[in-house]
Amino acid sequence: MLKKIIHTPDGVRDIYGKEQQRKLYLEECIKNVIYSYGYEDIQTPTFEYFDVFSKEIGTTSSKELYKFFDKDGDTLCLRPDFTPSVARCVAKYFSDITTPIKLTYLGNTFVNNSNLQGKLKETTEIGVELFNDDSAVADAETINLVIESLKSTGLKDFQLVLGNMEYFKGICESAGISSEDEFTLKDFISSKNYALAEELIDSLKVDKKHKELLMMTGEYIGDALTLKSIKEKINNVRSKNALLRLEKVYELLKVFGNEKYVSFDLGMLSKYNYYTGIIFNAYTYGLGEALVKGGRYDNLVEAFGSSKPAVGFVIVVDDLMLALRSQSINVFEKEQPQIVTYNAKNLDEQILKVIKLRKEGKAVSLVAEEN
Repeated sequence: MLKKIIHTPDGVRDIYGKEQQRKLYLEECIKNVIYSYGYEDIQTPTFEYFDVFSKEIGTTSSKELYKFFDKDGDTLCLRPDFTPSVARCVAKYFSDITTPIKLTYLGNTFVNNSNLQGKLKETTEIGVELFNDDSAVADAETINLVIESLKSTGLKDFQLVLGNMEYFKGICESAGISSEDEFTLKDFISSKNYALAEELIDSLKVDKKHKELLMMTGEYIGDALTLKSIKEKINNVRSKNALLRLEKVYELLKVFGNEKYVSFDLGMLSKYNYYTGIIFNAYTYGLGEALVKGGRYDNLVEAFGSSKPAVGFVIVVDDLMLALRSQSINVFEKEQPQIVTYNAKNLDEQILKVIKLRKEGKAVSLVAEEN
């Protein structure tokens, strides 16, 4: 006889009762802000062909995907990330549209993390993707949308950290570093493993000036004044333009009135290879990881057959709930339903009472009286 299964696998969990109420409320708060920016909903499949998330696309590592086969022998996987799915959809259905396309989604993603990492393997994400707008205004408004979305949930103490992939890529290009070595070096610097970064740079015989710039990438953290001090040390156009773009976005965020939430980190280099320009993460107390991740990915849609610049972000709802709880921030909870009891003699009367209360907008449970 089989034993009853009474618990979930590692990395997933049940959410119910008041916790689920709070989760739905937070999702509604964020979505309402997103709608106010002119976004429309999109729903993509829970699973896709493996190629949508392949190494060439530049998304999650293959070993962290939940992979399986369909009856035709094709390799499929549960989505680890919404962005490639939405990009595929835009390439298929919106290829002829040249005006801005604003899409938002809400759903679960699946990443097969190691059990030792203590992370959820299934998480709920809310995100937006803006296509056909490569301007600094689009970057700034997307970042401002992140800030306003987080504020709508009651979160107050958080910081949005901005970087730009083009800054690092420009130095690598100027130093004559290949794209393959650039990829490896990016991982070393983003993980703060400077010993291995220096070892690789030395093996590539990079000159002293470029070595210093690369090794100092992770040290350039601070406010807008930090960007100005770095510009004086840069002589390649690509990196300089990256810094100018960050400054422009910051000036626009000052117009929005949300610059106080913003700082800069040029050593922030995303593991997602599809990011091409500005990238950003949001951090808050009580979380060891970024609460929000986003950035510009102008070449991703082209991988699916249609060229469109794009920028977007994702908020991990489960992490947001954890942050709010750790900071003792109260989240709206529905009132408990009113209990109306009945017995064999007054059942019809109580049913009519329940109908009246529900029409008035009240939550009511009809419950039999105890004997």
